[in-house]
Amino acid sequence: MLELTIDDKPVSVNDGATIIEAADLAGIYIPRFCYHKKLSIAANCRMCLIEVEGSRKPLPACATPATNNMVVYTASKMALEAQRIVMEFLLVNHPLDCPVCDQGGVCELQDLSVGFGRSHSDFEETKVAVHSPDLGPLIDTHMTRCIKCTRCVRFGEEIAGISELGVLNRGEHSTISNYMSRLVHSELSGNVIDICPVGALTAKPSKYAYRGWEVHEHEFVAGHDCVGSNIFVHCRRHDNYEEREIMNVVPRQNESINEAWISDRDRFSYQALSHESRILEPSIKQQGQWKSVGWQRALVEIADKLRGLVEKYQGDALSAIASPNSTTEECYLLQKLVRSLGSNHVDFRIREQDFTDQEHGLSFTQLGVPIKDLVNMETIMVVGSDVRHEQPILSHRINQASQSGAVVMSINPIEYDTVFPVQHSLVDGNMISPLAQIVSVLLGEKARQFPGLETVSISDAARAMAAQLQQSSSGILLLGEYALGHQQASLIRALAACINEHTSVTVGFLTPGANAAGAYLAGAVPHRDPSNPNHQLDGRHAMQLLTDQPSKAYIVLGAELEHDCAYSEAALKVLSEASLVVCLSSYTTPEMLKYADFILPVAPFVENTGSYVNVEGVWQSFSAATVPQGQSKPAWKVIRALAGFMMLDNFDYKTTDQVIGELKTHLDTQSTCVERTNLELAISDETSDHLLRLAPWPMYRSDAFVRKAEALQTMHNSTECCITINNATAKRLGLVVGDMTLAKQGSSQIQLPLRADDAVGDNVVVIPSGNEETKGFGQASANINLSQEVL
Repeated sequence: MLELTIDDKPVSVNDGATIIEAADLAGIYIPRFCYHKKLSIAANCRMCLIEVEGSRKPLPACATPATNNMVVYTASKMALEAQRIVMEFLLVNHPLDCPVCDQGGVCELQDLSVGFGRSHSDFEETKVAVHSPDLGPLIDTHMTRCIKCTRCVRFGEEIAGISELGVLNRGEHSTISNYMSRLVHSELSGNVIDICPVGALTAKPSKYAYRGWEVHEHEFVAGHDCVGSNIFVHCRRHDNYEEREIMNVVPRQNESINEAWISDRDRFSYQALSHESRILEPSIKQQGQWKSVGWQRALVEIADKLRGLVEKYQGDALSAIASPNSTTEECYLLQKLVRSLGSNHVDFRIREQDFTDQEHGLSFTQLGVPIKDLVNMETIMVVGSDVRHEQPILSHRINQASQSGAVVMSINPIEYDTVFPVQHSLVDGNMISPLAQIVSVLLGEKARQFPGLETVSISDAARAMAAQLQQSSSGILLLGEYALGHQQASLIRALAACINEHTSVTVGFLTPGANAAGAYLAGAVPHRDPSNPNHQLDGRHAMQLLTDQPSKAYIVLGAELEHDCAYSEAALKVLSEASLVVCLSSYTTPEMLKYADFILPVAPFVENTGSYVNVEGVWQSFSAATVPQGQSKPAWKVIRALAGFMMLDNFDYKTTDQVIGELKTHLDTQSTCVERTNLELAISDETSDHLLRLAPWPMYRSDAFVRKAEALQTMHNSTECCITINNATAKRLGLVVGDMTLAKQGSSQIQLPLRADDAVGDNVVVIPSGNEETKGFGQASANINLSQEVL
């Protein structure tokens, strides 16, 4: 520890701390622009100049290390005069446009110019204006306001992992711009808006929409990935005190989860609240025509129809499908409603296709380690995940670990573009063979005990990966969305369990949606009732319910199955043939209007109250930032009311706290540790030239809410829809890149342009899900045929 004095106040800090860090620890404010505690030190702005006893000149507090017995003055005549001079220089070319600047009222330059600036300027020359580059649909630029603090540049290099902005030219001609006039592509790019201390970088979707003093900060939890990033929702009140307009979303600091960052998906998805497809009144279909009705009539008719079907066909008549973005309360009440009517057919795992090991799995799919501990891992292996776009905050954590010396490895069907270096990589569409190779190396002679494993040909890359796993004292194997949605996911999990047993590596799951863990714990799965977690039930899982073992009636909560389901062709057919389909949704789609019989408007995202459980197992509750629009209601209240109309007992909840309180009484004895499986490893050494479809959900098409956010839909990675294979596969099939290509799966077919990308594995065909062009098409992780015949 170092002992120093700042403004006559004794301060103790760790070795290596700077003066500005010591001052912050002591609660002594030193003005700054370029300094940010999450970024490297640049000492560009010189606003933090202070006086150090024994020094003839003022020193920058951000770049000066604290030493023992140092005496510092932050408000001496020398320090204040230096700060005033620096402020005058910073304002030399800064335009006086505060009245029209979106940063006005929340601007660090405004605040510090009042506190540390002069009342007049001696500069009388013409101010310099510079070009403002186009960075895309999310970030608005006014570079004449820029003070060259380089926070945005350092953020890109150190946090986002992509150097998209830089300082061009030199001296008084220097400016910050994008390279080669390229748009910003980082999935974390919006954070530069928050860290910019002036109005040079602002949010384009909310440009000129509000002033900083008009909005109120409301604590919330982001709802698009399994991390559960903490956010502030900025709301502007209207005449109705409870009705607030959502103007913006910014990060809320939580060092254990998202630090001070959020993804662009979490930041700009609020635009969906005003989308034209928003449904605001209960609707019923009568003779093929939709009619708006009151809540009572809709619920009475649904209750009557459900009661009739249950009486006629018993409990098997009813099934419920939930979105993994549904709150824990909604999932708990939904499964309770279904089970109260004699059915166990409830599931949220609409992107999974292999459930053979579900009775032996975890109580909930989890990361296995605290999120913040990812940065301390020696080895990280990513299997079946485009982690950068699926889980941007976890990708940042992996990047931090890599910067600290961690070895990152991957097994994927595509050589994904990551923001961190990958030391060892195996590209395989099936992914089972590379995992089997690693397991074979780890087992050694014991590999002969498993059919097929002893004959696996082991590559040098697999040996290197196995060696790294063996020598690592701390590591994690992350199974992502593609691994979990694989048609042999149970085998992938079994191979991962073998790696876990023979190394110090933890197995973690990167689940789709915001609340997969909460849905598991709430019992929104067919085989586990939260009130009796140790008793295995015989309900049908989502794939059975939406393919070959359908029910008569369906309640669909928050999911657009034509977009969100891994087998959307079969799901649409099943729903269109069902006797009753009730959709609890915030939006309508053309397909929903065809297969649904009732559509009940439920409150989305920030209009809802509830809780999520993130992939670490952390429970996070939130309250609505504003009242629901129109006649929308929180889904948990709709389910509660429906249970009341069906005369079901024990549904008299008044608040979400009561729902969670009841659920947690059932969780006290529930295990959350990894359970060993007894699955036999049956590895096939057969190779196949069959084409395998990879159906990823693009980052900005991942759920119903994101798909309705206008700015996100204009991003480059949300507008592309094509068939992608590598050049070798195209040559083998005789296909011409750029031509329209026909893809066939089952009875469905689709025609899209063909694109070549050698990052894609051999015999892998990438056709994304979640797009308008691919809705209702085929099945993910299944065989597919390509041709260039004319339709």
